[in-house]
Amino acid sequence: MNELRILITNDDGIMSPGISILVKYLKRVTREIIVVAPDIERSATGHAITIRTPLWIKEVSVNNEFLGYAVNGTPADCVKLAIHALSKGKIDLVISGINRGANLGTDILYSGTVSGALEGALMEKPSIAVSSTDSDNPNFESAAEFVINFLRIFDVKNLPRFTALNINVPAMPYNEIKGWRITKQSKRRYSDYFEARKDPFGNTYYWMLGEIIEDDPSEDSDYMAVKSGYVSITPISVFLTDQKLFEYLKEVERTWH
Repeated sequence: MNELRILITNDDGIMSPGISILVKYLKRVTREIIVVAPDIERSATGHAITIRTPLWIKEVSVNNEFLGYAVNGTPADCVKLAIHALSKGKIDLVISGINRGANLGTDILYSGTVSGALEGALMEKPSIAVSSTDSDNPNFESAAEFVINFLRIFDVKNLPRFTALNINVPAMPYNEIKGWRITKQSKRRYSDYFEARKDPFGNTYYWMLGEIIEDDPSEDSDYMAVKSGYVSITPISVFLTDQKLFEYLKEVERTWH
């Protein structure tokens, strides 16, 4: 693998151990790493960008060693700022993560981590989102180990324009992972409900809760791969056109005229 210039971001915030562990592992394969990540946690911000307030950048060091730049914005903001302003476009690969918790099924619509990768793809940079699938007990080391081993065998330059890889790594010791599977985004989703509560002044507020619905048990679905002990790798695109429905509606259009 030729040495890559890698941009790292996430949605858990620059002080998340997912970033520092990923940097530690990536230093085995490249010396050119730039970290640009939100100053605080920005989970579930989706692909939001900041357009009406200024973005500020602050250098961050850990144990007297420079780590990267913290930004008071979203993951998509961080990628835009890094590529346009901080690196002058000199980025070969965007890696967003390592996220604390899975990004499976409809999670990708809400995930700031996945949106960081999709923003890189939108800017025509090969991009990867990486998550460790247990939010309570993530195994960032296993996810980072998988990333560097995957980069050794896969040339990211082969990713088509405007596409990214959504990678979910089971939160288990690396030597217990069975392998990896190419998967589809599943229909895994949430049944949401709102619990009404009272604040100390008697005002009603609502807290969103929900239960996971997993009714897409095909072998190539992302969550089934993870449940079976495999890394899930799902190719995703910034474009959302439903091709089958497009073709059907074109037929309807032709009969109308």
